[in-house]
Amino acid sequence: MMHRRTLLASLALAPFAPLLGANTANRIRIAQIGTSHAHATGKMDALRSLTELYDVVGFAEPIASRQASAQKSKSFAGLKYLTEEEILADRSIQAVVIETTLEDSARAALATLKAGKHIHLDKPGAEKHADFVSLRRYAAAQKLTVQMGYMLRYNPAIQLLVQAVQEGWLGEVMEIDASMGKLLDDGSRKRFAALPGGGMYELACHLVDTIVTLMGPPISVQAFGQATRAPSDSFVDNQLAVLSYPKATVTIRCNHADPFGGPNRAITVRGTRGDMEIRPLESGKGMLRLDQTRGTLKECRLSDDGKSQVMMAVPRFKKGDNYFGLPVPQGRYDEEFRDLARVLRGQAFGWTAEHDIAVHATALRAAGLTP
Repeated sequence: MMHRRTLLASLALAPFAPLLGANTANRIRIAQIGTSHAHATGKMDALRSLTELYDVVGFAEPIASRQASAQKSKSFAGLKYLTEEEILADRSIQAVVIETTLEDSARAALATLKAGKHIHLDKPGAEKHADFVSLRRYAAAQKLTVQMGYMLRYNPAIQLLVQAVQEGWLGEVMEIDASMGKLLDDGSRKRFAALPGGGMYELACHLVDTIVTLMGPPISVQAFGQATRAPSDSFVDNQLAVLSYPKATVTIRCNHADPFGGPNRAITVRGTRGDMEIRPLESGKGMLRLDQTRGTLKECRLSDDGKSQVMMAVPRFKKGDNYFGLPVPQGRYDEEFRDLARVLRGQAFGWTAEHDIAVHATALRAAGLTP
């Protein structure tokens, strides 16, 4: 389902993005609807940093009580405040970033698509599966891009894991263990408790996207949950999902009572010929254990003018234990928007409607909900 890119080549090219075909006179005009999502400020920071690629027209905030606070924040300071209607009516705006509440995300996304604009839709995309299917199918029919806000897709260690599984380095996958949690404050606990599916749906959908990329949709999903502060607090903050495949089992944990949730985020994949662990999840660090030397990664070296390229096949991983530390882009969301720019300029997108729909359905099931 995923269009595999050469890992080191993409990493090597990233610093030279301004030199490789970017023309500030032809920047992509983009706007943002909503500031409520947990990633909203980070996404705007990323867009504003990529000045060679994007012309940020402005932003809209449908919730009146949030408008003033958003305009005062560093991330949105100096940007033009627009209504949603103004953004949708502006034909010069090519793409819109959807960062609303979960309850409003499907409506805002579909309205933007019907205005003929591409979208970056932050995860998980919609409360109801039928709404998500509708907007995703509509976009596909209209040949409009929907980029889901799953930043792990662009993490170099996750890209290496996808390559290792797809090229058979690990043999047949037997088991995957993954976890993604954090310690929530009291205010956030109340907000998450009000979300259908809680943290497993809102946060661990990142892991679901990775696992469906590696394994496809599961045969079945079992969901479990505990409220660690019951009876005074009913929020189900310690969740587990078990995904079944013909010859593999997958566990996903989402613990929002973990004081070390960040460093404990990890994924381990074990197969018949090797295994791989990434820990912490977004660090680029991990271990790859193999039964034989595997693969070559293509390293891209650029000339001083930033245009001509020399590709070199470099032997990478030996038999036995390989500890690695891949460089991670400084901006957490920068690679998402670099990829979106490439797609809007004609490159094929790596994730299909079928993939995104399968991820959405699986994330709901993992949270104990019915698609």
